[in-house]
Order: sequence, then C-alpha cells, then structure tokens
Amino acid sequence: FFNVILYRPLFNLLVVLYNFIPGHDFGIAIIFLTLIIRFALFPISLKSLKSQSVLQKLQPKIQELQKTHKDDKEKQAKEILNLYKQEKINPFSGLLLAFIQLPILIALYYVFWNGLKQEELSILYPFISNPGQINAVFLGIVDLSKPNVILAFLAGFAQYWQTKIMLPKNKSQAKKSEGPDISQMMQKQMTYFLPFFTVIILFNLPSALGLYWTVSGLFSIAQQYFILKSKTEAINS
Repeated sequence: FFNVILYRPLFNLLVVLYNFIPGHDFGIAIIFLTLIIRFALFPISLKSLKSQSVLQKLQPKIQELQKTHKDDKEKQAKEILNLYKQEKINPFSGLLLAFIQLPILIALYYVFWNGLKQEELSILYPFISNPGQINAVFLGIVDLSKPNVILAFLAGFAQYWQTKIMLPKNKSQAKKSEGPDISQMMQKQMTYFLPFFTVIILFNLPSALGLYWTVSGLFSIAQQYFILKSKTEAINS
C-alpha cells in the first residue's frame, strides 16, 4: 500500500521532472517536486496556519479562563473548548498537517535513498521514459546522494525561522498574565529544539532530503509571511 500510494508515484514524478529539466539536474527536479507537494498540501497548511493565528489572538481570553477557573480544571477545559467552538477553530489542525507530511517525508527518504539505484528504474510506469541512470549532482557541485553539512544547517535555519515567525509578537501580554504561559513556553522551546533535531537527523541522511526540507521550509516561511501580512492589513484597513 505504501509503495503504490506514495513511494512509486513520488519516484515516478521525480523521474519525469528529471527527464524534462534541461541538463537533467537532480537538485532542480527535487525543488520542483517539493513545490508540487507543498501546493498540493496548501489548503490543509493554510487552514492550519489560520488556526494558529487565531489561537495566538485568543491567548488573552484563554488566560482569563484559566485564571477564572484555576480551581476547577474540568470547568476550565470545558470553557476553553467552548471558546474554540465559538471561534470555529480546531486547535489540533496543525497535527493533521504533520500526520499527512510524515508519510510523505518517509516516502521521500526511500526515494532519495533507493531511487538513485539503477535497478529501481524498473518500477517506472510504462509511459515514463527511463533515463538509464540518475546523476545525483546538484548544480555540478553537491552530490545529493551523500550527507551535506551545509544543507543540513540550511534546513535547520529554515525550520527555526518558520517556527519563530509564529511566536507571539506582543510581549506585554505575557507580563500581564499571572504565572507562566505553558503553551508559549513549549512553543519557545520547540523553536530551538526542532531546528537542532532537524540538523542532527540530516547529518547522516542523503542531502537530497536536506534540500527538500530547506525548500519546504522556505515555502512555509513565504506562506506564513503573506498570510500574516494580509491579516494585518485587513485589521488596519
């Protein structure tokens, strides 16, 4: 099921892009493949991003509910869930995107790990031209079949900036609240943990995956920037 639904289609799409790109640059083919995947996931990621943005704006109300019902955790949870329903947001929408992206990431790992082997070209669909072999060099410089420190750090930086954009900008809110905001503390910790974890993982994996991670992160940064900018302009107008 995994091979039929994810691995084989992604591998075939990558070979199609590799065949049509002038010079048969494997790295450029990966960049185009990344953009295709991100545009396919755009509706889900857009919904997730909007939910995160609304959740940030609801933090003062959530903190007020936590303060009001600090002695009754059940009542507190119920009131917060009612607030989510009133605002028509799903606090777990970000998890949905992560659950969808994880199998794709695993499939891409196998594509970049096994797909460069000549024998793997036998699983191409009959209507796709067989290139004979795939040259994994990107721009004539980077061998994407091997780990690359620079791409690993670029992917980590993209992950850091992507997470940092979503951090609350208004620090005065945190000062007004009584006690630490657990959700904000966790978000700040993840801002540094996720990039570190990303770099450690990519240190020993084919740099093709690092290239995908970097381009995907840059796409998310651009998406978040334009969505948050449009929301700010809508509020100010």
